[in-house]
Amino acid sequence: MIHCKLKPALTCLAIAATFSGCVSPGTKETKPAMVDASPGNAVHAIAPGPFQPTWESLSSQYQVPDWFRDAKFGMWAHWGAQCEPEHGDWYARRMYMPGDPDYKSHLAEYGHPSTNGFKDIIHQWKAANFDPDKLLAFYKANGAKYFMALANHHDNFDNWDSKYQPWNSVALGPQKDLIGGWARAARKNGLRFAVSVHASRAWTWYEPAQGADKDGAFAGMPYDGKITKADGKGQWWDGLDPQDLYAQNHTPGTKLDWDWDPTKGSSVPDEAYMTKFFLRTKQLWDDYQPDMIYFDDSVLPFHGISDDLGLNLAAHFYNSSIQLHGHNEAVMNAKRLDETQRKAMVYDIERGKADSILPFAWQTDTCIGDWHYNRGLFERHRYKSAATVIPMLADIVSKNGNLMLNIPLQRDGTPDADELKIVADIGAWMRVNGGALYATRPWKVYGEGPSTVAVEKGRFGGQSDTQKKPFTAEDIRFTQSKDGKTLYAIVLAFPPDNKITVKSLGSNSSYWPGKISSVRLLGTSGKLKFTRDENGLSLSLPDKKPCDIAFALKIK
Repeated sequence: MIHCKLKPALTCLAIAATFSGCVSPGTKETKPAMVDASPGNAVHAIAPGPFQPTWESLSSQYQVPDWFRDAKFGMWAHWGAQCEPEHGDWYARRMYMPGDPDYKSHLAEYGHPSTNGFKDIIHQWKAANFDPDKLLAFYKANGAKYFMALANHHDNFDNWDSKYQPWNSVALGPQKDLIGGWARAARKNGLRFAVSVHASRAWTWYEPAQGADKDGAFAGMPYDGKITKADGKGQWWDGLDPQDLYAQNHTPGTKLDWDWDPTKGSSVPDEAYMTKFFLRTKQLWDDYQPDMIYFDDSVLPFHGISDDLGLNLAAHFYNSSIQLHGHNEAVMNAKRLDETQRKAMVYDIERGKADSILPFAWQTDTCIGDWHYNRGLFERHRYKSAATVIPMLADIVSKNGNLMLNIPLQRDGTPDADELKIVADIGAWMRVNGGALYATRPWKVYGEGPSTVAVEKGRFGGQSDTQKKPFTAEDIRFTQSKDGKTLYAIVLAFPPDNKITVKSLGSNSSYWPGKISSVRLLGTSGKLKFTRDENGLSLSLPDKKPCDIAFALKIK
């Protein structure tokens, strides 16, 4: 594989100094210039190959690799320093917001954010029981075909041996190369390896750290969001610049806006910040060679203010994958994609799912609880159960999608007892019924039944990932083998009388006008007796259930 390396002397700080958009404390801010992400720019050099950094080049050539289309089910460890407090999502932002529960708990457990900020949470995080081999062997045994690790979050902390971000898990906190450990364990266990990258948003996301309490004992005392390297003399972080983590040497926006829209109140990152992100992400890809990268962004990082940057990353990923494998095995996914963009990468729907069969492979990313570990959810037993996840997975696969399921890990890197049981329950179902999902393709219709008519809308498009109304035995999802000779009907609930009618397979069906030679119930031996008329394919199930949640019929 050809790596496009920078000269060793060209450090991230030296690079940042070359850009006029870089803002130092006390200087007047200027409108950031567009990043020069052209292939001729040495800083943004990309691997040579057929993919060029344009939507036209990417969309006209990219094909989703079969490994992704066949995998259907992956697991995600959305795990980083924000799991240290075990208080759930967005801790590193909310701990700087007076009145927020995370601010109150931080004050009680760690101290005031003027002196004990998120940098100090990082210092305490040790990932004491990080054992990726053991965990990924468990995930593999229970149905996962690929695994994704959190490379960085909006907290801007890199969970790998980062050349361009001094605030990383090798230098600080766990003092371990977490991504390196995950990558080795994934390959050892025969899982495709993915990384998720969220750090483009740190610029705006950390802006509450520039504030201060308005009243009380600490009124007017600034939080640590704007402290500098000079402030660290004699501290545990002596020699480090907190601005490499917080990136707050700018005037905050009036509103957090995911689309970098100043008219909606967003501040806009400077050129040095975006260049540093590019270098970090490119190094992550080059050094660890993941099969997939998920950007938690609208379209691509910095879309709308530096489109070339994200397109350069995409072309580099695809071209370097060709150099490594002889063909492109890379998957890149992000949210809010238009029709052309969905041809160039894999469309992702956060905590949701498509409302119909999509023409190109796509993915749901969702979680059984909060994204980061929340001990309160465990103590109250509030996770999604396997009985909730399985129908969701069947629906997603029937519509040409994959499910990436986050199992949030405790601060030490291990799942809790409830999570272990949920994963084991999913695995037990998959060992019986996985043949109806893995390496299948969508049929002519995705399903039938009441759940195909009344659905709840999702926050990020499409439908909600789960539904509150219970499924019935009339709710069925369909998949088919690649050759189209075998149809699977996944029935999402057991009928009380053991009788099933598949209406889409009536004798006058346009979906299956030919004969049906056999019907089998996965997990049992022998063929089922059936009748077929204009009302559908009708059959009776054996008294003994092959599993406890839903079941799959194999129809020839």
